[in-house]
Amino acid sequence: MSNVTKRSARAGTTEPAWVKWTLIGIALGFMTLFLALPLAAVFTEALRKGTDVFLEALKEPDAWSAIRLTLLVAAIAVPLNLVFGVAAAWAIAKYEFRGKAFLTTLVDLPFSVSPVVSGLIYVLLFGAHGWFGPWLQAHDVKIIFAVPGIVLATIFVTFPFIARELIPLMQAQGTEEEQAAQVLGASGWQTFWHVTLPNIKWGLIYGVILCNARAMGEFGAVSVVSGHIRGQTNTMPLHVEILYNEYQSVAAFAVASLLALLALVTLVIKSFVEWQFERAEKAATNLPPEKPLAAVAAV
Repeated sequence: MSNVTKRSARAGTTEPAWVKWTLIGIALGFMTLFLALPLAAVFTEALRKGTDVFLEALKEPDAWSAIRLTLLVAAIAVPLNLVFGVAAAWAIAKYEFRGKAFLTTLVDLPFSVSPVVSGLIYVLLFGAHGWFGPWLQAHDVKIIFAVPGIVLATIFVTFPFIARELIPLMQAQGTEEEQAAQVLGASGWQTFWHVTLPNIKWGLIYGVILCNARAMGEFGAVSVVSGHIRGQTNTMPLHVEILYNEYQSVAAFAVASLLALLALVTLVIKSFVEWQFERAEKAATNLPPEKPLAAVAAV
């Protein structure tokens, strides 16, 4: 077998080298044109008038309020979706029950519904003229055009991310280890903490990262339910839109650059998690079958 044939076999393709480099060039060119250049433009415009103007734009009270609200909404939505994602993935992957296909479809629903439509759903439910609006007004409870509505809209658009990362992972792992833990006398919680959770921890972290990134950057659904009240219900994406519409381009790009920086940090963490997950998979293939149950057997 020639060296060219051996290299083709290792690569899994018989295409010539120029095809590979052409595809790589197209991918890199696309990423440079549509990702790298716009990202560089955001930071360039944000710093165009110097760091003093940049920092002043971030210190402005409305901008600081938008930053705090964005972090608050993410801090509420992500843990709630973490609980839901683990519960939904565990039910779908580990059990057979009537309505399982319907539950799986509901998990994917936010992917097929426009974020603007999801925001309108909450307006129809909790708005002044919605189904529960009169009762909420009578009891002085504010959901729409307030923080609770923003949190609800964010939860809706982000809840598939964790579940969708865990479902195929848990289905591939099967139920053999959980069943073995039960035979060893472990309770349901012991099985979850010592067997299920260690097996899914990297996928879980990966899903949390994606969920957090979407929660901080959500615009459509939040725009509908927020009311655009400056200093109160504007998240960072909404604040960027308001500044840009008011021709405050430097301030708009300053806040946008902070969002982009958060996205880059998320990307770095995501890459690290993927690397750790690959290492964990390689290490798991070298373990004896009884190794994952050692902790349960010791309990």
